[in-house]
Amino acid sequence: MDQTMADVHVADTSQMDEETFFRYLSAEQRRLYSIAFSYLRNETDALEAVQEASCRAWMKRKKLKNEQAFTSWLIRITINCCMDELRRKKRVQPSEKIKEEAVQEMKSGDRIDLERAMERMKKKYRHVVMLKYYQDMTTAEIAKVLQKPEGTIKTWLREGLKQLRKYM
Repeated sequence: MDQTMADVHVADTSQMDEETFFRYLSAEQRRLYSIAFSYLRNETDALEAVQEASCRAWMKRKKLKNEQAFTSWLIRITINCCMDELRRKKRVQPSEKIKEEAVQEMKSGDRIDLERAMERMKKKYRHVVMLKYYQDMTTAEIAKVLQKPEGTIKTWLREGLKQLRKYM
């Protein structure tokens, strides 16, 4: 198949059969995992988020509009699952947090600085920077995923990089 899944538009998602849905989904699994891992920084959590996103996509497949790209829709669902998990993790028990901090100390200093700076960024800027530099997406692709004008994405990217510089 020469055409990437990002270019595939589902003609009528309400009539999409299970086989077609899972063929499209399986073509994007690596990308979804990569996105989830860049948000959650944990293999188990990333796999769980992709599984949750896949389930949500299947249940809501009839809500996908004809003109929308299937991949953008899946990425948006995956990001939402990751954000739900990050919110849930904020309510983590203090003893678990101490263990996480011990693991963090073992990572390289530059990576820790970058992760801390990313955490301090405004959420909208963090999304754009992660999709651009962790996933190597174009501003047009990011605009499609986040359902924002491309000019807005470029502004958010510029502001996000400015914030990163400030925090580092």
